[in-house]
Amino acid sequence: MSGADGGARRSQAFRLPGRHGYAVEFSPYLPGRLACAAAQYYGIAGCGTLAVLEQNEAGICLFRSFDWNDGLFDVTWSENNEHVLVTSSGDGSLQIWDTADPTGPLQVYKEHTQEVYSVDWSQTRGEQVVVSGSWDQTAKLWDPTVGRSLCTFKGHEGIIYSTIWSPHIPGCFASASGDQTLRIWDVKTPGVKVVIPGHQAEILSCDWCKYDENLLVTGAVDCSLKGWDLRNVRQPVFNLVGHTYAVRRVKFSPFHATLLASCSYDFTVRFWDFSKPNPLLETVEHHTEFTCGLDLSLHNHGQVADCAWDELVKIYTPSCLAAPV
Repeated sequence: MSGADGGARRSQAFRLPGRHGYAVEFSPYLPGRLACAAAQYYGIAGCGTLAVLEQNEAGICLFRSFDWNDGLFDVTWSENNEHVLVTSSGDGSLQIWDTADPTGPLQVYKEHTQEVYSVDWSQTRGEQVVVSGSWDQTAKLWDPTVGRSLCTFKGHEGIIYSTIWSPHIPGCFASASGDQTLRIWDVKTPGVKVVIPGHQAEILSCDWCKYDENLLVTGAVDCSLKGWDLRNVRQPVFNLVGHTYAVRRVKFSPFHATLLASCSYDFTVRFWDFSKPNPLLETVEHHTEFTCGLDLSLHNHGQVADCAWDELVKIYTPSCLAAPV
């Protein structure tokens, strides 16, 4: 199904004037609370804004807004404090924010030497660590209570676009890079565990399946999504095609083992079930610019948020998720 709203139900929009959206993430604590990392001038120049949004019956309202002197490219919520978020920036820094303290960042970490395009807070029990990925080809491990990085991971030969913790395996994260590889790392060892030459193009995003610790998905400039089983990485376990420009972000569903979503520079968000003969479930077309941010709610079944360079953040339920898949 596709169309002006692509069949999306109960759609709400919020405009960030003069800001182009790069990333959105639902709060793991509060249903209806959402963070968006955005940049002026498409992230090429200017400053950045972290917008914390609240959804209610009337629509989406701004709960808190923080400005930074360079574009913000990614955001992650703390897993142990509902008020704390981390953003990553074009000036090579990470910022820790507290929505209860509107004066400015609690801490700023500046060790990367180029843009930081990815930041993620570990979800595994007992860990309170953050991983960042940068255009300087390194990933770094951070403990927010410590004022410097704990470890630097080197091995990629291109820009790192995405760094995502395993939701299953403590101390394990994946990274996706312009060097066309997906890599798996263990924070307890300095070297890379697994190198997967995933695409014949830059890989812009990766994510872990919430139901299978061995399964990941990648999205790339070749317009495709590929699934990888870590027990045998010679061939992808699925290959999803349909986007007409680069796949910017991929996310597995928190509720369905075989369902995932992707957004693209083709302005669309697509929903897939890789277990089906015709895996494309729905195409949502409700942006007029590159669609860069995407998340699926942990609290409201079927609810999706996305953001784009058209200054809009949207929260909606696509038709394919409105009923059980």
